[in-house]
Amino acid sequence: MPAAHLPSRSLIRLSGKDAEDFLQGLITTDIDSLPADEARPGALLTPQGKILFDFLIWRDGDGFLIETEAAQRDGLIRRLTMYKLRAAVDIASVEEHGVTAFWGEEADKGKVKDAAFRKAGIALSRVPGKEADGAEAAYHALRVEAGISMSGHDYALQDAFPHDVLLDQTGGLSFRKGCYVGQEVVSRMQHRGTARRRVALVSSEAALPASGTEISAGGKPVGTLGSVSGNKALAIVRTDRVGDALARGVPLLAGGGPVNVALPAWTGLAFPAEAQEAEQ
Repeated sequence: MPAAHLPSRSLIRLSGKDAEDFLQGLITTDIDSLPADEARPGALLTPQGKILFDFLIWRDGDGFLIETEAAQRDGLIRRLTMYKLRAAVDIASVEEHGVTAFWGEEADKGKVKDAAFRKAGIALSRVPGKEADGAEAAYHALRVEAGISMSGHDYALQDAFPHDVLLDQTGGLSFRKGCYVGQEVVSRMQHRGTARRRVALVSSEAALPASGTEISAGGKPVGTLGSVSGNKALAIVRTDRVGDALARGVPLLAGGGPVNVALPAWTGLAFPAEAQEAEQ
């Protein structure tokens, strides 16, 4: 069945008359334009523009639900509480047993539609609690196919910019709303086109080595494997180095074995050498 229970996910509820304005001025997601039936990715950044916490957020009655990794929940609650000051916002954990994701012919069973998966051409919905018995591994395999990254699986918190993990492509990074923490840095990256790391799809004829294995070209590192599912994986790579290797015909290797590296087609992105060839 195309459904999976995700016990590793936890929920936080924000409510109160100032909740929407509070979130709009704090996180990367454009809350004001968020429809009632959509879950969008987002992040709370450091002042230097790196991801401090990542999550999904959706409307829940007169408030909002934030879905994040269970290991992040308490830390995120503390950070949100630190920022709220005198704002009329209530922040509380939700005692649900994880989240359930539905896709394929089951996609309409969830409460909200996942905007990131929709960008990748996959209909997937989510609902709090355990509403199916499918294994979490099936969901992660789908993420790998789609090119949807997660902290703790594909990158470490405080070590990646939103562009690195495609938040600018999945609707989780706004360049139109007002200021939020880290906004100046990510806006500068966007306008100057200086993002050099991106989530890539990695594949091989044989089973891939473990997460954390270095990907190299000509003896130089170009990225690191993140989520691995058989002979497919995600990796955050240096696009300039991969583009150069592809242009020169230098093999890309992971754990000594050859791999193919491609940017998700739905992003419309290209490695630098590929983009230059397309312009000629």
